[in-house]
Amino acid sequence: MSPGSRFVDHNGAMADAPTAASRLARTTARTLPVGAVPPEAFFIVSAVAQYAGAVIAKKLFNEVGPGTVAWFRVFTAAIALTLFSRAWTRTWDRAALTSAALFGIATAAMNLFFYLAIQRINLGIGVAIEFIGPISVAAARTRTGRNWMALLLAAIGVVVLAGLQFSVGDPVGLLFMLCASACWAAYIVLGSRMAKSSNGLAGLGVGLFMGAIAIAPFGVSGSGEVFRSPRLLFLCACVGMFSSAIAYGVDQITMKRISARRFAILSALLPVTAVFAGLLFLGETLSALDVVGVSLVVIAVLVQERDGATPQ
Repeated sequence: MSPGSRFVDHNGAMADAPTAASRLARTTARTLPVGAVPPEAFFIVSAVAQYAGAVIAKKLFNEVGPGTVAWFRVFTAAIALTLFSRAWTRTWDRAALTSAALFGIATAAMNLFFYLAIQRINLGIGVAIEFIGPISVAAARTRTGRNWMALLLAAIGVVVLAGLQFSVGDPVGLLFMLCASACWAAYIVLGSRMAKSSNGLAGLGVGLFMGAIAIAPFGVSGSGEVFRSPRLLFLCACVGMFSSAIAYGVDQITMKRISARRFAILSALLPVTAVFAGLLFLGETLSALDVVGVSLVVIAVLVQERDGATPQ
């Protein structure tokens, strides 16, 4: 990850005790009136998990290639989620396996393309480019003037946070980020369907196993050094635990309650969280433009209409 980059998208991570965190999340969901908790609160929990690990992932890139980090992230998350959800106790027909595979491969590819892109292009610009994916999902499902206004405010806010600069300079990096953007859109659409299915987290775990197999050619070759170093192995596992196991697991709770359109607009909170992660943990400053961008995104989240009883 390039030094001086401010944004670390939803692709990076770390966690000491993923199982404990996941159990806490499940216990909370059972004991608290989850319906009374705003979906935005769950989304923020997911974003915080993603960026806690992103701080670690940013440093990992100095020692481990992006393809290897992406592969370990997906693989370790798959193990954690499969064990936690006891996926082997579920009924898996061809349709369920196909759905899990599509979701898992799209998610793994999103992580891989993102990591490859930020090696080549400015991360702030990359965030704005990648956000094309969620914007496209929201635009395709937006029908009212109020929601169009929310979508426009969110888009402008992300562009402002990206720094209002669009001189990419590296066509290969741009291509990688556009691929990550398309995969992010697929993650939202397919993830929303997965969340509303009977398999839920189990489907996420099984899907990530298939995703890990799909991107193995890009990461396994560099895994030997990681396996030989307990420190690197721990940090790579942390990437998977925080950014994928915890963050994507919480996303499943959120997606189960709201529409793909609303989730897409909430995705604008990710670069906002990145700004504050940089402020708190990386010693970065909050400029006047940052305040404007954050304000636009928050207004967009507040302005958009709430979903009806049956999210679409």
